[in-house]
Amino acid sequence: MQVMALLLVGYSMFSALVLGLTHFQRCNYAEQRVSRIAGVLLLVILVTMQLFHLSYLYYNTSSLAGVAYRMLLFSVAPMFFIFSMPLLKARPGFQWSRGWHFIPVVVAPSLPYPVALPLAFFIGAGYLTWLARTVYGLREQRRRFRFELVLLATVFIVAIIVSIMGLGLTWVGEHTFYQLYAIAIGGAFVLVNLVLGMTPRLVDEVAEVAREAYAVSTLTQVDCDAALQRLAACMQQEKLYQQSSLDLTHLAQVVDLSTHQLSELINTRLGKNFPRYLREYRVEAAKRMLVAEPSASVLSVGLSVGFTSQSNFYEAFREITGMTPGKFRSLKLTNTPER
Repeated sequence: MQVMALLLVGYSMFSALVLGLTHFQRCNYAEQRVSRIAGVLLLVILVTMQLFHLSYLYYNTSSLAGVAYRMLLFSVAPMFFIFSMPLLKARPGFQWSRGWHFIPVVVAPSLPYPVALPLAFFIGAGYLTWLARTVYGLREQRRRFRFELVLLATVFIVAIIVSIMGLGLTWVGEHTFYQLYAIAIGGAFVLVNLVLGMTPRLVDEVAEVAREAYAVSTLTQVDCDAALQRLAACMQQEKLYQQSSLDLTHLAQVVDLSTHQLSELINTRLGKNFPRYLREYRVEAAKRMLVAEPSASVLSVGLSVGFTSQSNFYEAFREITGMTPGKFRSLKLTNTPER
């Protein structure tokens, strides 16, 4: 079990780095800036805790009894709440008047170690209960997220087990508990990467489901037809999709809507989320260029329509057309009659 704990500690560190550089990009959280910041901070907290676990399990230090570890321990649940609440409740951000969530973090340094540890897991169990109730509130959409909900339930069960062990630390044994805790954190990273690998647009889909479940609309005072015309003009005439830095915030400013209004407009009137909408415009433009400019390299075509790298271009093109850009060009040029 010691070896497994150390291996998953190392995996957690590299996994957090990859998630921070890929998943938590601004384009993936265009509507949820608070969730993005909280998610990155949560990664930092968990990785720092794993470093403490490594120090204790491998070097046999007493760092886990210090103030820093206690504060990190009390920070996990509130930070996860801040990350998930805007997504699961279809709200644009976090109300900082709810800063009372961090009271335990502030109080943690004054708590004795034997009290702090079980109290942190008791509070964590409360947040887990909130998460379970909130996810249950989206039950009408469970068919769309059956796989993800199964994995979420697995994480929930593991977290409950760890919380129970934390509450009964004297029965489990300190060394065994921290081995299991390090394994639990590493296992959570494994599951997160599995889910995101199978559903890379999960954040957008969850936010969309939450809006549907809670019937939250930001378009009650918006002329949707006129807004759609402005949006189409921006993309078809001004070709804003060619800007590689184009995001929801900038496009919303151009069409004179808030980011949440534009996101809902695209979702409800066009039946897709913003990243998909943008990818489709870029791929359609690329398809035209691949045929019209047969001497141009595939990479130059992808960059000219707004993609930032060849891998992003290939991934989006294959997702929408079912084939690579090179194969598409070859088929089209072969089937084009000579004049």
